[in-house]
Amino acid sequence: MSVPVSRSDWAGVLVNGALVGFAVASLAPLVWMLSVSFMPAGEASSLPPPLLPSAPTLDNYRLLFSRMGIGSYALNSLLIALLVTLLSLLFNTLAGYAFAKLTFHGRERLFQSLLGALVIPAQVAMMPLFLLLKEMGLVNSIGGVVVPAMASVFGIFLVRQYTRGIPDELLEAARIDGAGEFRIFWQIVLPLLKPVLVTLATFTFLGSWNDFMWPLIVLSDSGLHTLPVALSNLAREHVQDSELMMAGAVLTVLPVLLLFLALQRYYLQGLLLGSVKG
Repeated sequence: MSVPVSRSDWAGVLVNGALVGFAVASLAPLVWMLSVSFMPAGEASSLPPPLLPSAPTLDNYRLLFSRMGIGSYALNSLLIALLVTLLSLLFNTLAGYAFAKLTFHGRERLFQSLLGALVIPAQVAMMPLFLLLKEMGLVNSIGGVVVPAMASVFGIFLVRQYTRGIPDELLEAARIDGAGEFRIFWQIVLPLLKPVLVTLATFTFLGSWNDFMWPLIVLSDSGLHTLPVALSNLAREHVQDSELMMAGAVLTVLPVLLLFLALQRYYLQGLLLGSVKG
């Protein structure tokens, strides 16, 4: 005897089927990119383009590291991304905590002014920022990329919203016990900020690793170029080498993809908790 399928069951099947379809459509370009990176030179340009390599090879990756020096560009990207992430965590956390829990004159007006800066496109500030860094002697240096990213309005806002959820009574009890502000921040507040710090670190690292425009503007020395800039230059020189370009794209995407998957649980937890606190 067959069991009748209810309307809600059909709705569930349709929704899950649509989600699977969207997932396949989203992953298909990434899977094909990975497949092409293992193809021999010229195979991806044939018609119709093959889905899988006829004879998988690592020649494209060997060429990138041995002749194109892609390893040094990857190290540049890693160094910049790590420095930006660590400094951003430090300054955004301190500023977010101050705006959330410390009382000082003009706090709310200053914070509202910072939020107003969010509506200004980043491209508008690039020219004055470049001129400022030029006066500081930071153009064409790692510092020219790191210094402007040491703090962000979004990072301060994210930490502030999460910190507002920490009970004031907890901090007052610590002050009554004689704890100083630095000790309160280091031993009480900072451990409670772990989810949002992981979220902010993930955001910052991904943004810095994938940043193309600002390193292109600031870094004129090719030896300091980051991986996205180097890949763009490589594309102009080897525009017909699809397999080589895809191998470079895999090297650019794979580290941040693995990082996101490894920290996904903390990342989502920080976003969800930060959205309902305060």
